[in-house]
Amino acid sequence: MESPVLADLLVADAELVATVDDTRRELPGGWVAVTDGMVTGVGGPADPRPGAVRTLDARGCLVTPGLVNTHHHLYQNLTRAFAPALTGGLFDWLVTLYPLWSRLDEEAAYVSAYVGLVELAMGGCTTSTDHLYVHPRGAGDLISAEVVAARDLGMRFHPTRGSMSLSVKDGGLPPDAVVQDDDAILADSQRLVSLHHDPSPGAMTRVALAPCSPFSVSTSLMTRTAELARQLDVRLHTHLCETRDEDAFCLATFGRRPVDYLTDVGWLSDRTWLAHVVWPSAEEVGRLGAAGVGAAHCPSSNMILGSGLAPVQELRGAGAPVGLGVDGSASADSGSLWLEARTAMLQGKLRNGAASMTARDALEMATRGGAACLGRAGEIGQLSVGACGDLAVWPLTGPAFAGALSDPVEAWLRCGPVAARHTVVGGRLVVEDGLPVHPGLDEQLAVHRRLSARVQATT
Repeated sequence: MESPVLADLLVADAELVATVDDTRRELPGGWVAVTDGMVTGVGGPADPRPGAVRTLDARGCLVTPGLVNTHHHLYQNLTRAFAPALTGGLFDWLVTLYPLWSRLDEEAAYVSAYVGLVELAMGGCTTSTDHLYVHPRGAGDLISAEVVAARDLGMRFHPTRGSMSLSVKDGGLPPDAVVQDDDAILADSQRLVSLHHDPSPGAMTRVALAPCSPFSVSTSLMTRTAELARQLDVRLHTHLCETRDEDAFCLATFGRRPVDYLTDVGWLSDRTWLAHVVWPSAEEVGRLGAAGVGAAHCPSSNMILGSGLAPVQELRGAGAPVGLGVDGSASADSGSLWLEARTAMLQGKLRNGAASMTARDALEMATRGGAACLGRAGEIGQLSVGACGDLAVWPLTGPAFAGALSDPVEAWLRCGPVAARHTVVGGRLVVEDGLPVHPGLDEQLAVHRRLSARVQATT
């Protein structure tokens, strides 16, 4: 326990502070101090706590590290629960929605990021990735528009420069209007890293490179992207092993299963984290773990699309970092990491037995696991001195929690649903008393409704 003479922010008198630190300390009646954006003290009632410019009363609340979202497609909230795409599997769903997404522009990218990040923050998320892989011709700088939205809100943001280079005419799924050639993709990837990527400790914005999937980009682009990521020292992200259809596609197209293909293109390394990872074999799980490849587990999306139950416990046991992702709003619909944590816990119990997954396991994936996927272990996803001052304050009061006296962490995930009372990023409130601090939400929701109607128009 360390603390300054005067902190910028003190979160005090919690029912429990679950630090999720290296020793998994849990502090009844605990407190957390943040100064200059970093945690400067964590302690219990017996530890001397600092004075502070501002104090948040956390009585009756669980305090956790801010949740880390490792996979999202923010633009897809413009087509949330789009009825014509609600039946069928992943490939049918994509083919239905690609023409709508070809209407994206900078205004749509900004407002969808703004609304999506507010939704995440209200659910206790402090760091989010995004995988924007649709870049229609003439649409403008979509990823920079997202970055502006994140900065306006004060959210920690890891956009990924997604891409597709194989259209229907090349044997892929997307239409010509949303694909680009390899050289243009790589040049823009380098531009965005130069413009936005901050490698320094405590950074608010980092950029990763993210060809969409094996069935939407060329093998050459996968290989060259891995080389560029090593050159620029940034991370790599893609979808892999999401469905049985993907297995069949890779075998028919490459004569290789998806993990073998990943190896061939130079992606089997701890620089990489993958979305979904539902269908690796036991041998492939071992290879992914040995290489330190991360997995973004998206349980709601996997159920909505009927993709399957991911081998989460096996991946973690093999050494693969596993985080959680809400996935795109068009498939998962709800941008709540609390919901994903609860669903991950329930799926784990369903797959491997009641004792195999606890609320603490799910909380760890939602925090430390996500941090490891993003290459920020020890920096985010835990409450310890020197970590970023990102945290969530969760109320454990009211009818939903009546009688839940024995274990605040289990109560947090088994009871509810619950949203964050306060969400803090770098010591600054982005959600206070359940509402976003930034004043522009109502205006942006009106813009979002107008643009969503335009994107979904059938004529």
